Amino acid sequence: MIEKMKKTAVLCQARHRDEVLGSLRDLGVMHLSDTPSHSQGLDALMAERESVVRTMQVLSERGGKGVAGRADCDFAAVDGEVQRLIAEEAALQGRIAALSSERERIALLGSFDPDAFRSLVDMGIFKGIWIGSDKDMKALAASEGVRFIEVAAEGKQRAAVILSGDIPEGLTLSRFALPEKPLDAIDSELSAKMEAAGKAAASIAAEAVHLPLYRAQLARLDEAISFEKAREAMAGDDIACITGYIPASDEAAFKEFAGRNGCAYMLSDPDDDDNPPTKIRYKGFVRIVKPVFDILGTVPGYREYDISSYFLVFFALFFAMIMGDAGYGLIFIILGIAMQVKAKKASDINLLLYVVGAATFVWGALTGTWFGSEGILVKIPFLQKLVFPPLANYPDLFGLDSAYTQNMLMKFCFIIGTVQLSLARVMNIIRKAREKDLSLVAEAGWLIDAILLYFLALNLVIGEPFPVSVVIKGVLIGFVLVCVFSAQGPGIRFSEGLKHGLGGFFTTFLDTISSFSNLMSYIRLFAVGMASLAIAQSFNSMGEGMFGGVLTIVGILIIILGHVLNLVMGLLSVVVHGVRLNLLEFSGALGMEWAGYNYEPFRKTVQDKAENS
Repeated sequence: MIEKMKKTAVLCQARHRDEVLGSLRDLGVMHLSDTPSHSQGLDALMAERESVVRTMQVLSERGGKGVAGRADCDFAAVDGEVQRLIAEEAALQGRIAALSSERERIALLGSFDPDAFRSLVDMGIFKGIWIGSDKDMKALAASEGVRFIEVAAEGKQRAAVILSGDIPEGLTLSRFALPEKPLDAIDSELSAKMEAAGKAAASIAAEAVHLPLYRAQLARLDEAISFEKAREAMAGDDIACITGYIPASDEAAFKEFAGRNGCAYMLSDPDDDDNPPTKIRYKGFVRIVKPVFDILGTVPGYREYDISSYFLVFFALFFAMIMGDAGYGLIFIILGIAMQVKAKKASDINLLLYVVGAATFVWGALTGTWFGSEGILVKIPFLQKLVFPPLANYPDLFGLDSAYTQNMLMKFCFIIGTVQLSLARVMNIIRKAREKDLSLVAEAGWLIDAILLYFLALNLVIGEPFPVSVVIKGVLIGFVLVCVFSAQGPGIRFSEGLKHGLGGFFTTFLDTISSFSNLMSYIRLFAVGMASLAIAQSFNSMGEGMFGGVLTIVGILIIILGHVLNLVMGLLSVVVHGVRLNLLEFSGALGMEWAGYNYEPFRKTVQDKAENS
């Protein structure tokens, strides 16, 4: 259920702003509107937060994310030491990179004393060292007045000491810059710096024990940032004001806060132009679907439907049909049990695994699918008693033709689609009836279309006979109802609504075609389920073909890895197809845009030490 919100404003004397905000934060029910993203104080806190996040990332990478430690140490002292170690390591790595580059540059000449060579250049004995290709050296040798000694060669690269003469134009020789240190000295320093860098890295890894301290500091900074945003939003020279929304159920507590703090306030229902946050109260068992919405990041608008209960039912069914295997259902149930035992309590995710696992188990049992193996079904006759023959994936065992069972599976998919899409139209009719909105007649037209298009789909896909003329006439009636009544509504004159409705004739025509394609899209449940079965059967055949002798173990591994891959692909298919049918086809028929945003009240998120003691 989407909770009703109240639009509110709080006013107080500017000099009491911080005290009022502190009390408002303790109350923890007001979602603030239009908080700033920049200010001097806020930018400083954000910069500090970024530093903490970067340091946490370094510590996590070096020392792991599960390191145990204390969160009550002096953060400033610990962070100062960690930053010193990180800076020290960065400086060492910079020096190592420079030394490595220099070593690579002078490696061609080997180890020599650069200071002694400079002295010889200063005395005029040598003119310097030049580097070039083999072709350039041959051209240099053919030049008159140039004396040189080739001192090193590697591949096509050559190094020569010029004794006298000038380098002729046109050659690509480059003068070699003498190093500050000889090669062996560079190697010695490089080794020492690498050893020091290793020690610094080990020290940083050891500091990962303080990750809980950093997490606590990050939580404090997030709370401070939230307060600073509220403080900047509550601006004013004499009177400070801040606006937002509160749940209607918290109105009494909010009024008590205002009276206790001597604040003026305003409470009203949101206007049509307002966009309040969405707070969903999940009732009972339906809350287990919340992790799915959290992962998807979908939030219904404040004035849209809460479809969580319908989503859970259809999601479990779609999950079962896509995974399609009773053995896989058992795996999900066992996984849920293992997670519950480890956590020593049942979370919403555990319960969701039980639900989808049980649904998959039941569907797999009804279709006779156990790890994609017909042999299991043959060797355990009891499992055959659980099968509903018209939906069986191995129809030969029940004296049925495969074409018949596949048609029944497709028909079942269309039934599901018709039920879900019709449910959306019925929900719209009920809602509009409460609002005394005449456009509910248009929703009745869409309902007629949804039901009749089901029979058209059966006729086109599996050849089930049905008078096409009846479908055409019925769809035409629904089309007319939509055109006439879709633009009607409270406060709108019938003639005006009729004008706009007829003006959208072409759009309604396209939407009618889209309604048929939406129904047809439910056949993906059949197609993806059959694909999953085919993959399981293929890996079973590959593995069983190796049974006998030393290759038996290889065959077993192929079967196990194949089913693991099939499970992963099935989960991806659930997201792509199962979720799509709920969030696009079903929600689209409801007119939902999922344009909402979560209710996030201004509240205290970090307990003081005194509160913990």
